[in-house]
Amino acid sequence: MSGPKQSAGVLLWRSVEGAVEVLLVHPGGPYFARKDAGAWSIPKGELDGDGPWSDAEREACARRELEEETGLTVDGPLVSLGSVRLKSRKIVHAFAAEGGIPPDFEPRSNRFVIEWPPRSGRRAEFPEVDRAEMFDLDAARDKLNPAQVAFLDRLVAHLAG
Repeated sequence: MSGPKQSAGVLLWRSVEGAVEVLLVHPGGPYFARKDAGAWSIPKGELDGDGPWSDAEREACARRELEEETGLTVDGPLVSLGSVRLKSRKIVHAFAAEGGIPPDFEPRSNRFVIEWPPRSGRRAEFPEVDRAEMFDLDAARDKLNPAQVAFLDRLVAHLAG
């Protein structure tokens, strides 16, 4: 019997005039189209296989998912921010990396297909991520999935170091 699904992702951050900003992504598709507060996430995706996973495998997944969901890459070191458990029971592992996005940035993510509208027999394609933006920490706390807010606190503690 396998345990809960697990994902890994990158919390990309930058300092602007002494204030920390973080990159968050908004899930694409019809279920999140009208949701904002509490719907955003760090760019993340599921770990391959059944586990257990090494730190190196989690980090590789986090880097891969950042690129798949945004088109961005991180070449430098990642700092572990630990893990959290979502309401769905999924465990999310996060890593912090310093970086940012260009002013004209548009996320370039994978796409998925679902039956839409439900029970219609029709299939529609949607991006995994429809928006990606940098937010200051206060705004990020409002936008972010509540369980993932812990990653912001851990980032702040790391930066205060």
